[in-house]
Amino acid sequence: MSNPPPIYRDPWAKKEAWRKHPVFARGAMLSKMFPGFGIAVVAFTTYVIAENILAKEKKPSH
Repeated sequence: MSNPPPIYRDPWAKKEAWRKHPVFARGAMLSKMFPGFGIAVVAFTTYVIAENILAKEKKPSH
């Protein structure tokens, strides 16, 4: 016969449960801090690359 594990009753368990919720995980907090930042970086990078390519094609006229 095995003994059942001891039961520990924590009076603060319900009040501290929110800390372990996935919404408050570090990764979720960082990704939600700047919504749309990744899309903006990709769009800006594409714009800069396209601008540089178009600027090289045009010859400066004096």
